[in-house]
Amino acid sequence: MSGTHGKNSNTKSTRSAAVPGSTPLRALDAQQLRVLGSVGREWRRVSAGPDVWRRALPVDPDLGSFPTPSQIRPARFGRVVRVSPFGPTPRIAAPSPPPTAETGAGTPAAEHPQAPVERPGFVYRVRRLLLGPALANTAIARERMRKLVALPVLSADALSSVAYGPEALLAVLVLAGTAGLGYSIPVAATIVFLMLAIGVSYRQTIRAYPRGGGSYIVASDNLGRVPGLLAAAGLMTDYILTVAVSIAAGVAAITSAVPSLASSSVLIGVAAIVVLLAGNLRGIRQAGAIFAAPTYAFVIAMLALIAVGLSDAADRGFHPVSNPPVNATEGLGILLVMRAFASGATAMTGIEAISNAVPAFKPVEWRNARTTLTWMIGLLIVLFAGIIAIVHYTGTLPRSQETVLSQLAHLNYGSGPMYVFTQAATAAVLLLAANTAYNDFPRVLSLLARDDHAPRIFARMGDRLAFSNGIILLSILAGLVYVAFDGRTASLIPLYAVGVFLAFTLSQAGMVVHWWRLRDRHWRKSLLFNGIGGVLSAIVLITAGITKFTEGAWVALVAVSLFLFVTTRIRRHYDTVAAALRLQRHSIELPRRTIAPRVDVPLQGVESSRDPRHPRDPQAFARTGAAGESEEAEEVPEEIRHFSLVLIETLDRAGMRALAYAASLQQPVLVIHVSTGEVEAERFRGQWKLWGDHLPLQELVSPYRAVIAPLVNYIEALHHQRPDLTLTVILPEIVVCRRRFSALHSRTAARLRRALRPLRKVVVTTVPFHV
Repeated sequence: MSGTHGKNSNTKSTRSAAVPGSTPLRALDAQQLRVLGSVGREWRRVSAGPDVWRRALPVDPDLGSFPTPSQIRPARFGRVVRVSPFGPTPRIAAPSPPPTAETGAGTPAAEHPQAPVERPGFVYRVRRLLLGPALANTAIARERMRKLVALPVLSADALSSVAYGPEALLAVLVLAGTAGLGYSIPVAATIVFLMLAIGVSYRQTIRAYPRGGGSYIVASDNLGRVPGLLAAAGLMTDYILTVAVSIAAGVAAITSAVPSLASSSVLIGVAAIVVLLAGNLRGIRQAGAIFAAPTYAFVIAMLALIAVGLSDAADRGFHPVSNPPVNATEGLGILLVMRAFASGATAMTGIEAISNAVPAFKPVEWRNARTTLTWMIGLLIVLFAGIIAIVHYTGTLPRSQETVLSQLAHLNYGSGPMYVFTQAATAAVLLLAANTAYNDFPRVLSLLARDDHAPRIFARMGDRLAFSNGIILLSILAGLVYVAFDGRTASLIPLYAVGVFLAFTLSQAGMVVHWWRLRDRHWRKSLLFNGIGGVLSAIVLITAGITKFTEGAWVALVAVSLFLFVTTRIRRHYDTVAAALRLQRHSIELPRRTIAPRVDVPLQGVESSRDPRHPRDPQAFARTGAAGESEEAEEVPEEIRHFSLVLIETLDRAGMRALAYAASLQQPVLVIHVSTGEVEAERFRGQWKLWGDHLPLQELVSPYRAVIAPLVNYIEALHHQRPDLTLTVILPEIVVCRRRFSALHSRTAARLRRALRPLRKVVVTTVPFHV
């Protein structure tokens, strides 16, 4: 048997592993459970029985376990759980990550002195230095946010938008000259009413969806799959543009204060995206601690600026300063006013973030989320209305070289320390406001992956309990958009309103359907709030789509259409694969023969003395090999002693084929399943018992969500127990015939082969299943 066994000669096929841990284990439906029992009964008629297979094991598969949650004691600062690579409990073996001073891992148990202790490599050390130690699943509760942390983390996008929302509104009205500027107060008042309506609407959403109810969930549940995907498309477009626009506005604040940096604006923006990437990869709580101070500093700076501006206006009896003469370049009409309304409404972006991130709050989650949302809406209305008021009373106009906020700060503070503080706080919050998108974009992407509308790799959490793959993807896409538009806020704003108000509209429409169906207490009031929010959002969406189409809104519409096409194709592919992998009833027509392991290896560690080159002491054999005799000196078949390890993710047709292949070799077999927690382990255990428990099973519980490291450590430990055995690692593997679908499946087989290559006498083979 070789590592190339099972290779398909079809060069057009692309391989993807279907091994443990690639996605969370899904429950089987009732029909599949019945078929699984039927397949187990067929196995019982041809297999020698589980006891025979267990007695044939040449190794002890129980190497210890992680402590139970009740036994876990947090290490310093209450964030890192101390575990040993191999504990004394002989039930579920799960080697920990490499022991380092950061993780506080201990030493192997005394009863397994041969168990290896992996030394962390350079890449691992750099990863831990940049991101911090890996967090176990049990630390997820500590990663949740208090209200005082959640407010700046989840509201930074909405609150910081007052730095460019009012300016975007004025930039359109000024095209109609002085007459156009006279509409700034009525348009701003309409936007304030819209903020209030949308905020109240999302309070109803949080009440109806206490576990998190963003636009994608609400629209999918109440309107159907396609509206849900349209809402997700709007959200994803909005989050990408949130990063690009926030960075662009932040860089504009910097260059307004320091004009000499204008030529480096793109470089500064890209550097800011890299900082956001690193901060968010470290986890939710760490990002909150980093980004809270700038948001609070910005709120203080804006409140101080508004207070000083209104105080000066009061000294003049609230008589506005006359605007300098402005030449009209467009006629004043309803279309221009609606364009200004749509531009100013970009100050509402980010309102939905809290309803998306309800699970990120400390208990009681929904109550804390509603309270935080109320604070955010109140602050947003005060800041937006205050900025519009002092702009009106001071007669400030938009300029290409300096932002409106910078002009107001100059007017009220001169160039003193308060001006520097205001600009620094504005730049910091705008650069970091994109953090809201970093919280929600990966979360929505994980929901899409859970529903098979996105590659399943985005459903997995990284070392720091964050959706690392989604965070990386957001950084790449936002960086490309930012560079493509040369970091200009004015060029990015027209793309902005379409996506966010598409999501708002579908979410509120979904809530109207929800209340109409539920009709619980106060349902009429809730339906009215959501109905008003939906109508107003639809008006903004239609206005933005029409008035800004030629200015760049068409790009957002194309992006939404492309997103819908891609996600539906991904779902179609996963449905095809799932249908092919479903277990089917069948009968064995061939003459039956009992399949049993040929026990030509010592049972349970009892050594054979037939070959002098295989001494009784495995450690002596290892030392002999290290001293000069190669451990891979077998040159005739009788010298090879086999032991097969089958890695199984789920009991589908691909998994069953791998089990049948391994058993047909009639060599000792051990089946390995990796779970990310006890709930998943219990689910698989139940399915395994229903099948019949025909082969020995060993479950590896990996609370760090890793797959490769626990498998490699466990296989290496078995190798150290019996270095004279040839370990054949057998994996089921999905083979797709179109290369474009290869990214939708994990590459764990190739990664495992690379990781095990340094081990002698370990063979990796794949059992293909063609789709």
